[in-house]
Amino acid sequence: MSTTAASAPTFKPFTLALVQLGQIGSDKTANIKHAREMVLKAANRPAGKPDLIVLPECFNSPYGHVHFPVYAENIGYKPGQAYDVSSSPSESVKALSEVAKETGTWLLGGSIPERDETDGKVYNTATVYSPKGELVATHRKVHLFDIDIPGKIKFKESETLTGGSSVNFFDTEFARIGLGICYDVRFPELAMTNARQGCHILIYPGAFNMTTGPLHWELLQRGRAIDNQVYFSMCSPARDLSAGYHAWGHSMVVDPMGRILTEAQHEEDIIYAHIDPKVFHDARTGIPVTTQRRFDVYPDISKGF
Repeated sequence: MSTTAASAPTFKPFTLALVQLGQIGSDKTANIKHAREMVLKAANRPAGKPDLIVLPECFNSPYGHVHFPVYAENIGYKPGQAYDVSSSPSESVKALSEVAKETGTWLLGGSIPERDETDGKVYNTATVYSPKGELVATHRKVHLFDIDIPGKIKFKESETLTGGSSVNFFDTEFARIGLGICYDVRFPELAMTNARQGCHILIYPGAFNMTTGPLHWELLQRGRAIDNQVYFSMCSPARDLSAGYHAWGHSMVVDPMGRILTEAQHEEDIIYAHIDPKVFHDARTGIPVTTQRRFDVYPDISKGF
């Protein structure tokens, strides 16, 4: 795909739906079935079908480094090459492709644990489907969630996961959309690169916890939106206090001026947002930081992409 901003599609109004999925348990098949039901529910909105539906991080498995290798699936997608969904070894990919085609919507299928078919390494991978059910893009979580806050939370994804090594976006008929996953949001370079590649909105499936969620979930999204003058959104699982990992929830959509357009609470829910290109263009015209950067003083971190 071309990575120049000039090649991006014309930004047009569209409706975004976030599925804050609950009932994620140990039964992968049941998790996938419920995700399908909620995508269908999101698509059957009385006020009109959304153009893009998003699922949360690790929607098909419990969240935890011990679970990732157990639930991992081979996908085998290679950018720029045709992908035959019908022969995919991934149960999740087949189900997501089917429901995208059935609803006739774009679908960002959250993320799933992926095992690379060549080296056996496990990744946290987002997959994207066209309204025809085609797998058109993937994103392997670049930055692994390795943290230790004494007395609060310790988590180390790198015990079983490998970090991705590419910056990714996909083009629709209404926008160019940048991809990231959860912890990627803490690294502004990724969002900056996507924005300079012409992305209009960045969407990150994520699962912040009860320690970092109240502190940084909203702040980071508003920061990335304002820094880059783009729409920004993260889609979380619903909170389940009986699970080993307690998600913060609060899926949200933020506009280029840092305003929260819509926000879920902690329970299972579907939220919608109207994405208006005028807000995007007005932000960049009124506060023209996109043309005021001083790459003669500091480097352009997106150079080379």
